[in-house]
Amino acid sequence: MNRRHFIQQTALLSAAGLLVPESSFAAEFSDTGKRVGIIGLDTGHSEVFTKMINTGGADMKGYKVIAAYPHGSKDIESALKMKPDIIKAVQAMGVELVGSIEELLDKVDVILLESNDGRVHPEQALKVFKAGKKVFIDKPVASSLADAQAIFKAAEKYNTPVFSSSALRFDANVQKVVLGSIGSVTGADVYTPGDMDKNHLDLAWYAIHGIEMLFTVMGTGCRTVTRTHTEGTDLIVGVWNDGRIGTVRAIRKGASNIAGVAFGEKGIGQLGPFSSYEPLVEKIITFFETGNPPVSPAETLEYVLNCIKLIMRASR
Repeated sequence: MNRRHFIQQTALLSAAGLLVPESSFAAEFSDTGKRVGIIGLDTGHSEVFTKMINTGGADMKGYKVIAAYPHGSKDIESALKMKPDIIKAVQAMGVELVGSIEELLDKVDVILLESNDGRVHPEQALKVFKAGKKVFIDKPVASSLADAQAIFKAAEKYNTPVFSSSALRFDANVQKVVLGSIGSVTGADVYTPGDMDKNHLDLAWYAIHGIEMLFTVMGTGCRTVTRTHTEGTDLIVGVWNDGRIGTVRAIRKGASNIAGVAFGEKGIGQLGPFSSYEPLVEKIITFFETGNPPVSPAETLEYVLNCIKLIMRASR
């Protein structure tokens, strides 16, 4: 299953029966503080998140996606191909399209930065930070570690709450392990789609989902990384400071999903497989309510992106 097909499948899984009349959530929605805007309609996440939020119950706390600035990537083929259909889908749900990020910021209270191209995130995010709007930045957070660091530094400068996370961090099985279902974690093996994009930091383009799943259960302290690379697969082995071992198999050829196994002192637990974006969307809504990010910038930078830097170094 490649990246595009994976997103399409999850969109269908989450969207069944959720389309609503165009007039339902149009600009008439005026619950100040709960108006959501989207930047970037070039990823299936934009459509899925809109459906979940605009048709959700109490867990969505009254938030509605009311407007979107559609533009993100200028040259990523997979993003450009899906963009027209996603635009039609969100318009069918009453979402207003606007011509600039500035116009969007005038209409909404909080932002989902969904552009599929991490190269545009620093410029787009900076406008949001200057406006003081809480923002969730979807994967990839940036195209390089330096850009990711610059994004979080700018958020701190303008005192604007921000977070970025993979949906896999909040997978039900992952959270069971985090909460102690198998005792202290002694190791974990994860597999994930491993598609790459030439303009992005190596495995940060898509394997980041599996890597973040691994770090969620293993925690900090990965000290050494080795990598075996072939055309269809990467196998990454990390050794933690306490001697624990975690692995990621990034798959580019053949069937794939995002899942794995965690090993613990009291048992062995399943991780994934991916089934829904709902846990992530619920965390985003809670973040919009409280301003408290469930994942700190330090964790995103130091424990995930720096690991990818180690992986790249290991491949040389």
